[in-house]
Amino acid sequence: MIAEPTSRRVVVGVDGSSSSRHALRRAVDEAFAHDATLEVVMAWSLLDQMTGAPFDPNYGDAEARAELERILDEELGDHRPPSTVVRVDNDLPARALLAAANGAWLVVVGDRGLGGFRGLLLGSVSNQVAHHAPCPVLIVRDAC
Repeated sequence: MIAEPTSRRVVVGVDGSSSSRHALRRAVDEAFAHDATLEVVMAWSLLDQMTGAPFDPNYGDAEARAELERILDEELGDHRPPSTVVRVDNDLPARALLAAANGAWLVVVGDRGLGGFRGLLLGSVSNQVAHHAPCPVLIVRDAC
């Protein structure tokens, strides 16, 4: 069942890629413009750690949250909306974003993430979110 939005919530997926950083900045603009809560979602797994560093069996929620906070500090500094929720999920990125999008006013994603094939115009996560989100989707192109 798809939940109806009870308040304005802008969800954005961040994986550390240039495209997701552009999406984050755009989501912040949308949150400020529409007096919405910003919900920043990073999905992680031991099989696909965000930093691109060597495999770390001790990687977990705390490390993923620290990575996301570092990205937020680099990209936004003190320019975060007053109502910002940071969410780190040990899940597949598309599934985590679709779950967060339930009841959201808008979901924002970059056009391509860290993985996949360079020749594709749209990454697999963006494609899944665009086709299955229960709310409007904004796909932000990376700067060319």
